[in-house]
Amino acid sequence: MKDDNVVWHSHEVTKQSRAQQKKQKPCILWFTGLSASGKSTVADALEQKLFEMGHHTYLLDGDNVRHGLNKDLGFSDRERVENIRRIGETAKLFTDAGLIVLSAFISPFRSDRQMVRSLVEKTEFVEIYMSTPLRVCENRDPKGLYKKARDGQIKNFTGIDSEYEVPVSPEITLNTDESDVNECVNNIIDFLKSNEIIKE
Repeated sequence: MKDDNVVWHSHEVTKQSRAQQKKQKPCILWFTGLSASGKSTVADALEQKLFEMGHHTYLLDGDNVRHGLNKDLGFSDRERVENIRRIGETAKLFTDAGLIVLSAFISPFRSDRQMVRSLVEKTEFVEIYMSTPLRVCENRDPKGLYKKARDGQIKNFTGIDSEYEVPVSPEITLNTDESDVNECVNNIIDFLKSNEIIKE
């Protein structure tokens, strides 16, 4: 419960002034999809591209965040919800800093993704659905997690014994079984330019 004595403090330097300084519009690029669908790989390549173009970014990756901010959380449904809540609030602070935030999380529940969307302005949340099929993700299995899940060594694993809720109307849909990383990155860059989040 929030203490009644905790009051939001407004600052003289605003999100708009930070964004103008960086010559970009802040936003959250929210990569969602099954494990091994290409979220982190595409997000990493996209950040490199944006950095080369002179843009100011930060990449929040699921595994990395669980080493620090969310290291106290497991993988039950309740803990997954709290994981995304914390990430959403962190991403919101980064957009306030004028950054383009790339967030790569399975984030299996629509309600959680909608919750993060509601934290920022309408045009500041871009849902990127990695629609790579389960069979492809399972064949890749770079960390051996699908095998462990199939063998019963991991419980509540998304796509095996925990549901993934497919986005209804994502801004961008990518399939790394049909498109390579560069094609995926270029598709996102085109979207960012056409929506004037970044300029030519």
